[in-house]
Amino acid sequence: MAAVVLPGGRRCGTFLARGRPAVRRARLALRVLGPGGAMRYNEKELQALSRQPAELAAELGMRGPKKGSVLKRRLVKLVVNFLFYFRTDEAEPVGALLLEHCRVTQEEPSGFSISFIEDPERKYHFECRSEEQCQEWMGALRRASYEFMRRSLIFYRNEIQKMTGKDPLEQFGISEEARFQLGGLKA
Repeated sequence: MAAVVLPGGRRCGTFLARGRPAVRRARLALRVLGPGGAMRYNEKELQALSRQPAELAAELGMRGPKKGSVLKRRLVKLVVNFLFYFRTDEAEPVGALLLEHCRVTQEEPSGFSISFIEDPERKYHFECRSEEQCQEWMGALRRASYEFMRRSLIFYRNEIQKMTGKDPLEQFGISEEARFQLGGLKA
């Protein structure tokens, strides 16, 4: 795995390049910033995650954020809140984007971009085969973040509570947890 791109376009570590150990492989574990602070992942965990069944996978055109980047065909896989991208002839990912604090924008009828809120000018561009495929990818990517899932849980929890008069999370012993409360929800 070459690199993991974090919100703001920061890169974390170099891992495997074309199946061989990379030159800079000093640390096995890398730090990934997420909603609750820092989370730790290591090379084997990321590789194992990249092999999991994908919510969505396709060969797309991909262009990185650097000026002069060319469009390359990549196998792109959405697994949980990571977007892994692979060379079309290799099993190990070239890199991954952590889909937190990012914006997915339609750039043209069959193309979209991903940018991070901290650095909106740094965009990863993707080109789909059709407008329908583009819409499918954009919807899936927008639903992939932890924050989207949290907001959905809060919404449906409140709806169920209105209908039944009972907190559906109470049976799991987490009814008073702040992260699942509407008051903890930021606009």
